[in-house]
Amino acid sequence: MAKQKKPLYDPETGIHRAKIWEIALYALNNSSTNIYAMAFMYVTYFLTGFCGVGVVLAGTITTIMRIWDGVTDPFVGMMVDKTNTKFGKNRPFIVIGNVILFVTSGIIFHVTPNLPMAARFPFYIVMYMLYIIGYTCQCVVTKSAQSCLTNDPEQRPYFAIFDSIYNTVIFSVLPLYVTGTLMPKHGGAAAFTEPAFFQDLWLFCAALSAVCAVAAIAGLWRKDRLEFFGTGKVQKIGFKDYVDVISHNRAIQMLVVNASTDKLASSMMSNSVIMVMLYGIICGDYNQYGLMSAATSLPIVIGGILVIKFIASKMGQKTGMLVGTYACMICFGAMFLLFLLGNPKTLDIGMTNGLNFFTAAFVVLWVVGRSFNAMSGNLVIPMTADCADYEVYRTGKYVPGLMGTLFSFVDKLISSLASTLVALFYSVAGFKDALPDTLTPYSDKIFWATVALFVLLPIVGWICNVVAMHFYPLTKEKMEEIQAEIGRIKAEAAAKQA
Repeated sequence: MAKQKKPLYDPETGIHRAKIWEIALYALNNSSTNIYAMAFMYVTYFLTGFCGVGVVLAGTITTIMRIWDGVTDPFVGMMVDKTNTKFGKNRPFIVIGNVILFVTSGIIFHVTPNLPMAARFPFYIVMYMLYIIGYTCQCVVTKSAQSCLTNDPEQRPYFAIFDSIYNTVIFSVLPLYVTGTLMPKHGGAAAFTEPAFFQDLWLFCAALSAVCAVAAIAGLWRKDRLEFFGTGKVQKIGFKDYVDVISHNRAIQMLVVNASTDKLASSMMSNSVIMVMLYGIICGDYNQYGLMSAATSLPIVIGGILVIKFIASKMGQKTGMLVGTYACMICFGAMFLLFLLGNPKTLDIGMTNGLNFFTAAFVVLWVVGRSFNAMSGNLVIPMTADCADYEVYRTGKYVPGLMGTLFSFVDKLISSLASTLVALFYSVAGFKDALPDTLTPYSDKIFWATVALFVLLPIVGWICNVVAMHFYPLTKEKMEEIQAEIGRIKAEAAAKQA
């Protein structure tokens, strides 16, 4: 007998579901902002090359700018929570955010290099402040719209499946595009000193981001309506409600800790400077980075889908998070031993000299580790929706904007902290005025700085994840109880209006 298809709405349980294609398109909103984040991973080279900024300041400037971010995030979140237009609550912020990102980033990469040297850094600061506002506007929707799209505990992890696929493709295609197309086009190792390199990178990323944003709007079209917001009623949200959520919602407190440490780990593993050090100097061939990305992207996608489908969706998102975290710790702990005891110079993804132990072990550990990391990292986003529903259950208040901006702030703060740590570690290794590049000779200091950033600090972050999840209250059974209670409240309200 064929398995009976679940209805889009079940009045008995209060569960409302999305169509699979809606989740698939909506997940592209996160891809849209991640594309810009990926482009700005090269901004340290831009600042040191065109703005006359030292390595440490270039690495810390985006972290310093989070003071401004801390000011803007609560206001954007409050605007989302108060918004209810004919175009929806969330979709307007996708449009506004992506337009701001397009304009400000384009100005940064096209205008800044043509200004007098004394004006370049202040100009960059101003434009980057505006860029942050756009990033916040669009990024908050990735979290806030989760709760209106679906509240099915089994279906919510599906977002992580699609998000994992898209992120794997993005973080594979962009490095391949940079190493295989942009760098040869703009002088190889000297490409980071050419304004045209950053301008071509911007054009590619901006166009791709815009396409993803349009797709996300289409995915939200049916569900971005009042009847799917919390208890289905317009609510007045004030500053006191925000304080109460932050002070008493244990789920969001623990998820913020989890998200911040997990984001630090993923930011380290994809940081462009670390990739240059790892592949270009320690392994001796930066082209291996592009080959590695291309060769492992499909296995990582398949692995991520399987672990989300059979662990997070079946056993609950909290269990999925814990399983993924433990698996990452094991794989990257083994990778540390591999680099310590093996010979990285033998890495040969193209197998021009045949398969060797280091290459095989590195590929296996990378694929398995990244597959589980994709699950644990991407589950943070649908778990935000669980926290928003928990707040409706706890107080009757629907504040997805607050949840979204909390994570938007954490996302940007931690990803920028990664750049600061990179700059500090390599500064200690002796590179205070300029970062090493693919032509820099190998040294033990470079090895230990890179291994610490690529492997050891992420493991510390994952240990923090385990501690946070111990105190996280939202199991799969608890979420079923929460959705049933919210459904009962909606049914009573509908009966009174009838």
